Amino acid sequence: MTSPIETGTSRISVMLVDDQRLARTGFALMLRKSPDIDVIAEAGDGQEALDILAQRADERHNLPDVVLMDVRMPRMDGIEATRRIAATHPSVKVLVLTTYDEDDYAFGALAAGASGFLLKDVRAPQLIAAAHSVAQGDAILTPRVTRQVIERGVPRALPAAQRERIQKLFRTLSPRETDIARLIADGFSNAEIADRLVIQQASVRRNVSRILAKLHLRDRVQIAVAWYKSGM
Repeated sequence: MTSPIETGTSRISVMLVDDQRLARTGFALMLRKSPDIDVIAEAGDGQEALDILAQRADERHNLPDVVLMDVRMPRMDGIEATRRIAATHPSVKVLVLTTYDEDDYAFGALAAGASGFLLKDVRAPQLIAAAHSVAQGDAILTPRVTRQVIERGVPRALPAAQRERIQKLFRTLSPRETDIARLIADGFSNAEIADRLVIQQASVRRNVSRILAKLHLRDRVQIAVAWYKSGM
């Protein structure tokens, strides 16, 4: 069950999860405008999505690289489904789609393990670009959403010993890795970081992987939270 990133290919497989069939059809049509994106599964709610993923894993079929996840659905909503996917299928990236531009939804989805947050009125080029970015390990976060997630999810006052422990971890980073961690905490994407530091996006991705390994963190949101906690 390898991903395009692991195999060196550029194809991306996507699963659509939305209780409205017309919405799934619309997103599928947009994604199929990209020749290297395959829509391999659809589900009408979070529980059905989990069932399909479990069946594909049991039958040793490829899991999707990216799940496009609606938030409000019957039986199981997108936030709970995202939490369970992150726990049971960590290689699968979740990109949450909603009609509501509210921080509560962004916070809930990202805290559950989503890699990004987009409004449902997204255009095809932006949706395709987001799917590619998430599959490559990037996060779809605006600086506003990143700040809200951090401010609402992190205590403002930490014990000195805890702050020092986190700072000690950040001091294990190289100067380049430190620069990238700072920009991630500011909500910048890999492409934006590459532009600012005048390096290739592939170099940014390698540095992000090293940062996650050195800090023992799961994803970019956790890097931003740790940076905030450290007081760096």
